[in-house]
Amino acid sequence: MHRTQIILEDWQYQVLRARAEREGRSMSAVVRDILQTALSPPAGQKSRLGEIGGMGEDTASYGRDHDQYLYGEDAD
Repeated sequence: MHRTQIILEDWQYQVLRARAEREGRSMSAVVRDILQTALSPPAGQKSRLGEIGGMGEDTASYGRDHDQYLYGEDAD
């Protein structure tokens, strides 16, 4: 984990503090959960980078094909 500082609007701080107290958790734990939800791909959807996993094992793929795997068929 990394320690960091953020600056919040007054209303954001109040809402965050109230939620942490209501849930009996630290404000840091609540922020981590919010970030996890916001930064994770939707359920059932793989990240685009994860979709190229194993690409090196495909003998029909070439290095020039990486944009197609990352961005789709229209990447040309």
